[in-house]
Amino acid sequence: MSRLPISVKGVSNMRLVDTFPTNQYKGLEYRVGRVFPFGASFVEDNGVNFSIFSREATGCSLLLFHHGDKKPYAEIPFPEEFRIGDVFTMMVFGIHIETTEYGYRFEGDGNAEEGSLCDRKRIVLDPYAKSVSGRSVWGRKPRDAGPFVHRGQIIREDYDWEGDKPLEIPLEDLVIYEMHVRGFTQDASSGVRHRGTFAGIVEKIPYLKWLGVNCLELMPVFEFDEFEYAGDKKRSSLLNYWGYSTVCFFAPKAGYAASSPFGMEADEFKNMVKKLHQNGIEVILDVVFNHTAEGNEDGPVISYKGIDSRTYYMLDPDGHYLNLSGCGNTMNCNKAVVRNHILDCLRYWVYAYHVDGFRFDLASILTRGKDGTPMVSPPLIDALAHDAVLGRTKLIAEAWDAGGLYQVGNFPSWNRWSEWNGKYRDCARRFVKGDGGCAPELFMRIGGSGDLYSARGPAASINFITCHDGFTMHDLVSYNDKHNEANLENNNDGSNDNNSWNCGAEGSTDDPEILALRQRQIRNFLTLLLTSRGIPMLLSGDEFANTQFGNNNAYCQDNEISWLDWKRLDAHQDLAEYVRTLLALRTAHPVLRARHFDEGKNGTGFPELSFRSADAQELDRGAPSLTFAVMYAEDHVKYGTEKDAFLYIMINAHWEEHDFTLPVLPKGMQWKLVCDSKGIFFPAGEEAPLIVPSRFTLGPRESAVLIGQ
Repeated sequence: MSRLPISVKGVSNMRLVDTFPTNQYKGLEYRVGRVFPFGASFVEDNGVNFSIFSREATGCSLLLFHHGDKKPYAEIPFPEEFRIGDVFTMMVFGIHIETTEYGYRFEGDGNAEEGSLCDRKRIVLDPYAKSVSGRSVWGRKPRDAGPFVHRGQIIREDYDWEGDKPLEIPLEDLVIYEMHVRGFTQDASSGVRHRGTFAGIVEKIPYLKWLGVNCLELMPVFEFDEFEYAGDKKRSSLLNYWGYSTVCFFAPKAGYAASSPFGMEADEFKNMVKKLHQNGIEVILDVVFNHTAEGNEDGPVISYKGIDSRTYYMLDPDGHYLNLSGCGNTMNCNKAVVRNHILDCLRYWVYAYHVDGFRFDLASILTRGKDGTPMVSPPLIDALAHDAVLGRTKLIAEAWDAGGLYQVGNFPSWNRWSEWNGKYRDCARRFVKGDGGCAPELFMRIGGSGDLYSARGPAASINFITCHDGFTMHDLVSYNDKHNEANLENNNDGSNDNNSWNCGAEGSTDDPEILALRQRQIRNFLTLLLTSRGIPMLLSGDEFANTQFGNNNAYCQDNEISWLDWKRLDAHQDLAEYVRTLLALRTAHPVLRARHFDEGKNGTGFPELSFRSADAQELDRGAPSLTFAVMYAEDHVKYGTEKDAFLYIMINAHWEEHDFTLPVLPKGMQWKLVCDSKGIFFPAGEEAPLIVPSRFTLGPRESAVLIGQ
């Protein structure tokens, strides 16, 4: 049934539905919709606009469900005139969005053996859905496992931000704290009310401020299926804990929200961001655009496969999925439709959720062309670097992939991208372990990796020793080998190249000398990391020696292996204070956060950055060494501080004691101890630091930080 258009001059309350011909279906009115935006969005007169792309499909139907029902209460085919180009679009009126879920059926006449999976028998998820049902409570299956577990839901974009916006902290001033949303507070020892949730992070803001971090990097928070391994009889007891297997890029993980049973996960996430911003803490999201949860040709059909598999994925001529991600499939990120899909997603998280930046998992995949070969100027990376909405957003690449493409220092950047500096991690680990031969490289890494980022500056280097992928810092000094037996892969998973050292005993020990050595080694790592130029990144829990009991690949461990044990904060309070002391020093002295690779003499009369031997002379940077010192000379005029200052970081990675001669300071200045790896520290403004004479002794495998004022 159609209704004639009505046009009445001067009538301001005319209904949108009255201005266009409409059709009716079981009490719902619908008409041709708007192509943009894709997804399901509100329009005037309580309508919802549905728009979805498929070049491959010959037909499409919209299905509407009452929440939790197995069968739809409406199935509306898109008339031919509702298809504009390769987009099916429909505007529907009368939907009660609080109780409605939706999905699509696509019809096609392609060859399944060549990758075409449009099949009317399947119901698929809208890739632009802003909320996804089916996994609303973590670890609980709300429905019988069936072919259409994940359904789209429509949310109201009416959150009151109270004037909030992304913080835009200068890149060089960041201190990144990587965390897993659930693991951060899930253990009862966290003491929060809403454990394992976005709300739980809010409860821990006072701790984060006390520690001194100003940026959280959240492991994947886009909707994923923790029951991904349920079909594997051997591993059915394990969950997809990390979440690097996205179901929908536009929807927050409902299972991470205390309020998700009420459909409020989006608002809970927004509230977390707002509260963090109010406390000067940015939010960076770890995003996974290199693959999805649909796997290879044997994997499930959730969304993209059933919509337009040959557009969204890289396929070989036989219809098999290229697996450059190591996870079954590879998104075809340089096709225009997929590229725009990713851009739409990131823009949405910036304007709708106010996030401050993104870290791209296995980002080198995004630089590969349609045939999998790397490109000099990959269009997606270029588009992200120059996008108007993302113009002030942090962009961080994990500059390698599972196909062997390693681009650390060479990732296409247009001076916009920073990189996880895997070379910093590997070199620092080897040196602290006792490899003096890598000292010449370490000097470059401490100075901001000018050999890698000469055109971009030190802030292009995200320096880290540990991250979610690998040993914690405690385990790095407690295990020679990985212990991943709980993953049920015969300990074959996870890296074997850890550059770790157990200090004399594998795992737990009561030997006081070994325990003391491990604590010194942890502090040695932290001293290097937090006094190097570049952006430091800490793994959450490293500041209180959190352990994963030797598991260096805890992707499937939703238990005490992965959850932070906050009782260790009480046991290792001095270690947390040590980190806090170094972070306060970093905040107070911008010479550590320099934007440029300045090493020449400045207004202090000294080189701004110099490397010295144990006798305080200029060091031969090309020679192997286990002992050295780094001196920063901070010019108060250049950096806008009150007075000149000097920082002296002494490192002894040798197994023997060494004496260090200290440089002579300008008249009236003295060297004072900030901290040393034996556990002595003087937080700024809390205690009077010790005045240090002209010589300082470092015991075996020790480090110390002095300040000249």
